[in-house]
Amino acid sequence: MARKQEILVCELCEREVQYLSRHHLVPREEGGRYGPTAELCQPCHSTLHLTFSNQELATIYNSISALKSAEGLQKYLKWVKGRPIERISNRRSRARRKR
Repeated sequence: MARKQEILVCELCEREVQYLSRHHLVPREEGGRYGPTAELCQPCHSTLHLTFSNQELATIYNSISALKSAEGLQKYLKWVKGRPIERISNRRSRARRKR
């Protein structure tokens, strides 16, 4: 008998995806190692860390509701909702190579 595939939904963009990663709502470097987490798709997880510093994530954007209403993410969230993408390249790596 075929095994039912679990439906995974990103907590930020609310898309159905194949894989999720655990995002510490307060980054581990800011003391959030054992704090609350959210399950995010890779594009959302990467975008958060490209858009905000760990200090901003720890103090201002430390909940899904705060992230969903963040002014800096509105354009991205509107764009990604209609996309079937699973992965995006990490732009931080490209920037480092250009130096």
